[in-house]
Amino acid sequence: MTEGLDTARLAAWRAYVESSQLLLTQLEEELRDASGLSFADYHVLVLLSEVPGQRLRMGELANRLVFSPSRLTYQISSMQRRGLVTRQACPEDRRGSEAVLTAAGLLALREAAPHHLASVRAHLMDDLDDDEVACLTRVFERLGRRLRAARDASTANASR
Repeated sequence: MTEGLDTARLAAWRAYVESSQLLLTQLEEELRDASGLSFADYHVLVLLSEVPGQRLRMGELANRLVFSPSRLTYQISSMQRRGLVTRQACPEDRRGSEAVLTAAGLLALREAAPHHLASVRAHLMDDLDDDEVACLTRVFERLGRRLRAARDASTANASR
């Protein structure tokens, strides 16, 4: 049987789960109200805006978003209908496809960003001191590295 958590760790876990859900719900609601974009829309637009050519292979984008291929296809199709992205064949490999940021998508991101960042500040960042920001960064970067490595190992083993 798996060992339970001590009182302090259980309290930390519960506080994390409950407050992170409240935070993400609040940020999503404010983002939708201000821009009509979902959190997933916004994340796709940010990722595409940050890469050369504003395009990513669908597999790479799914990996960065931690989306299944079918979930990403649904997400990109929805965004494509709204003119935020397009899907194009990969120039170097015609079998694959890429999600490409459109001018309308970039404009939507630029219009949404100030409101979204104000929400992030108001509901999280402005309440933290520099030491707390550094601590959160260390904890979540380490956790992200470990979880990505485990996910990559699991994917590699499944494809064997």
